[in-house]
Amino acid sequence: MKGLILVRGARQLLTLHGPQGPRRGSALRDLGLVHDGSVLIRDGVIEEVGSSRRVENLSVARQAQEIDASGRVVMPGFVDSHTHAVFGVPWLKDFELRIAGSDVRDTATGYSASTQLIRKSSLKTLEMRTRRPLHAMVRHGTTTFEAKSGFGWDESGELKILRLLARLNRRPLDVVPTVLARLPTPEQPGGFPPPDPARHAGRVCAELLPSVSLRKLARFADVRCDPWGFGLEDAARVLETARSLGFLLKVHSDQFSRTGAVPLAVRLGAVSADHLDYLSAEDISLLAASETIATLCPGSALHLGCSRFAPARALIDAGAAVALATNFNPHTSPTCNMQMVVALACSCLGMTPGEAISAATINGAHALRCAGQVGSLELGKSADLLVLNASDYREIPYYFGVNCVHLTMKRGAVIYQENRVGPLPDETR
Repeated sequence: MKGLILVRGARQLLTLHGPQGPRRGSALRDLGLVHDGSVLIRDGVIEEVGSSRRVENLSVARQAQEIDASGRVVMPGFVDSHTHAVFGVPWLKDFELRIAGSDVRDTATGYSASTQLIRKSSLKTLEMRTRRPLHAMVRHGTTTFEAKSGFGWDESGELKILRLLARLNRRPLDVVPTVLARLPTPEQPGGFPPPDPARHAGRVCAELLPSVSLRKLARFADVRCDPWGFGLEDAARVLETARSLGFLLKVHSDQFSRTGAVPLAVRLGAVSADHLDYLSAEDISLLAASETIATLCPGSALHLGCSRFAPARALIDAGAAVALATNFNPHTSPTCNMQMVVALACSCLGMTPGEAISAATINGAHALRCAGQVGSLELGKSADLLVLNASDYREIPYYFGVNCVHLTMKRGAVIYQENRVGPLPDETR
């Protein structure tokens, strides 16, 4: 479906219209809600949005193909700003070990299987494996997502992942690629921890980052800074090198303990600091006073059975910009469902439904520096939207684990539409 399209009669139209920058404080709850709203789309771009009475009475709207959203919620597509979507195989052995009582630090055998598969497989094979979760993203309403390297082990493997992400971009989702610097793991060459972390950081700075920059394969550079990642000094070295090469910065920070990486992220102007389950009051104040977005990933804490979640309420009340993401990966968060993340944000992080939806759409777009194109339904933006099997947006977190998406649209094209439930065979006679 192309050309002129009218999505009409939404019971609730969530435009997310608002200020130019990331939403903070009370603004995070403002969904730009229009009761009985419509969206007019021309060639994949939003041309008009507002009340049905106004939009449908435009002369040009009478020429449009119609999508009837009567009784439903229409909202922007989800923007998932933190994933590790290319990992090869599910880590089922690690999952069984962990639920049997093993520490998460001792259940990382899947790294070896993932890196070996990535290094040995062709790009075509990897693409076929990765398309399955990408299609699940589409069905659950994600229209833009970030994806990191990290499972390629060496420069060749990392470049292969990033080349794959380039192939997947706009087919049909927008993919924002990130090169992730991390340390070796127990079953990979070099052992864990590596004999010389500084030397490994040096290789990242001298070899991997320049190679990725030369080939223009990533927009962001990320570094894992925790007890199983880089220390602050080596992380700073990697990030400073990345910044000098023109990368935007992200930081994995404070997922399992406080590392002191938030001050580093703020000092270097990172676009986001991610995870943040362990923060001090000083960290929260620093984030609130900065442009660095706090990207929270509650799916990891749930999957790992953790009792501690990121202090979303304190961050929001202090004035920090908060985004939500799945952290989709095979070890700690094997979900690509942003609706579930919204539900967890409400039930476990103390966020309101409005705050969670804003964090999962427009603030996620700001965390990827693409809010000028996606994340809200506003004039001139890409027509990335969802039509939900819901009459109230609060049903998204209420029906946790349920897919509310009736239709997913990307750049004005319907890329998923719910099929009807058929009758039993004996009822067709």
